[in-house]
Amino acid sequence: MTLDGRRIAVGSCGFCTFINLYMPQALLPVLAQDFGVGAAEISAIITASTLAIAMTAPFTGALADVLGRKRVITVAMLAVVVPTVLVAFAPNVPALIVWRFIQGLLLPPIFAVIIAYIGDEWPPAEVPGIVGLYVAGASLGGFAGRFVTGVLADLVGWRGAFLAVAVMTLMSAVAVACLLPRERKFVRSEGLPASLKQMLRHLRNGQLVATYAIGFGVLFNFIATFTYVGFHLAAPPYGFSSSLLGAIFITYLVGTVVTPLAGWAIGRFGRRAFMIGTIGVWMCGALTLLAPPLPAIVVGLTLCAACGMLCQATSTGYVAATAREGRSSAVGLYVTAFYVGGGAGAALPGLTWNAGGWPAAVAMVVAMLAAMALIVAVAWRRPSAV
Repeated sequence: MTLDGRRIAVGSCGFCTFINLYMPQALLPVLAQDFGVGAAEISAIITASTLAIAMTAPFTGALADVLGRKRVITVAMLAVVVPTVLVAFAPNVPALIVWRFIQGLLLPPIFAVIIAYIGDEWPPAEVPGIVGLYVAGASLGGFAGRFVTGVLADLVGWRGAFLAVAVMTLMSAVAVACLLPRERKFVRSEGLPASLKQMLRHLRNGQLVATYAIGFGVLFNFIATFTYVGFHLAAPPYGFSSSLLGAIFITYLVGTVVTPLAGWAIGRFGRRAFMIGTIGVWMCGALTLLAPPLPAIVVGLTLCAACGMLCQATSTGYVAATAREGRSSAVGLYVTAFYVGGGAGAALPGLTWNAGGWPAAVAMVVAMLAAMALIVAVAWRRPSAV
């Protein structure tokens, strides 16, 4: 098996995860109109999947530490096709929420375990770069989940768009089954109880706990920004259609370009300085979103996407390289914090949106970014060689 095959498989895992997670995001205004609900109510289909991920991720990791990596990944990728198809046939919002929740349950066995696989199978110095490839695939999947569904919704309806995602998910599963070799350096846990004890020990590691807090903030800001900008642009004076709302997620593709460079940047500037600088640029991008001209909003979204992906690659790679035992459960805990943040990012800005509109939602994002920078400045003091 060639290294290129492994790299393609790693990217495919990221693509599969995020195309499923974000497939309804550009369609939220259309879904809200079709089902006769408001922005906060329809955003529950985003919250359902992110909270399901948060609930199950560490336990999925513990299970993978017992069963092995590739087996868990490939079974989950094939299984997620089923709820993706059923979302397309949902008759009402409660049904959408149920199937989206089940989708969320099946995503941690893909992306949490592939990060652990990377930490096992690549040398520590190469982990940030390979994780960058995973995040690049994730950014491509996030883009496809928004842009492709947005365009297809205008052509064949939102149900046909979701069926297209199911087909792409199946293709990704086949690619991973063929290209990802069985793990060679994986050390099987002594059993599920032992794996769960390893997971709890991670919570006594201050560096990991700080990184989990960063993960919370990363997805909080992503979900808040890219969910509520859709409502902002669908309203006057912009009046975007589903296709145009999907098109703004072209900005996501910048992550595909920049994240493979994360490893080089960390080596050049150091992890702590690189993260603080990236968060600072991200904050500038968020503030740019307040400008009325559409080109300024596009620039702001591009900066938010690039900086968010770089922060995600840096923090995820740190978890994978730092955990010396129970990597799947260590990554699983990060994923839990990450997606609890995503659930909060879907729900809490809805309250500020109702109170103060788009400026209030952006203010919440800026406040979270400031908290993230403070955590990095205080907690990431020890230089890391990983």
